[in-house]
Amino acid sequence: MIKKIFFILIFFIFINQSNAEENIMILKLKYGNVVIELYKDIAPNHVERFVQLAKEKKYDGVVFHRVIDGFMAQTGDVQYGNSTNENFDLQRAGTGGSKYPDLKAEFSDIPHDRGILSMARSNDPNSANSQFFICFQSAPHLDRQYTVFGKVIEGMEFVDMIKKGDSSTGAVSKPDKIISLLVK
Repeated sequence: MIKKIFFILIFFIFINQSNAEENIMILKLKYGNVVIELYKDIAPNHVERFVQLAKEKKYDGVVFHRVIDGFMAQTGDVQYGNSTNENFDLQRAGTGGSKYPDLKAEFSDIPHDRGILSMARSNDPNSANSQFFICFQSAPHLDRQYTVFGKVIEGMEFVDMIKKGDSSTGAVSKPDKIISLLVK
């Protein structure tokens, strides 16, 4: 009986550890590694999409097409923003998404503070797909308007180093890119 309880306990510890590890991602930039904690309980569908695209290697090589100093760095256009893809078009980066359908908004009360990951979208709140942004500093005007799905927990200094774009539009010439995005 004790052996049975022991094995069940070990099984649950293993399952919990596997789930915990899937909530941690490593975003590799040329400046260093960024560790991201995902909020699976807050935005399950957005986290699922993010992990799915990362596992499919769709984010590898994608440029940071819009970076506004003191605000945020946007990336994730797997259709036109992937510098290793034949469809890469820096002029169109930021207008594409993935082959998957858009996501329904999963707004929460989590504020858009420094290091927050949130999904980019069009004017339609239910149009998030693959693009996301990382906040350089607090952006309260975005709260409850965009889906927060994670936060940088290590390596924010490397996010700060991402090449900034034009001060008004954020458009970046010769942008930095995601080297890889992996589940830890």
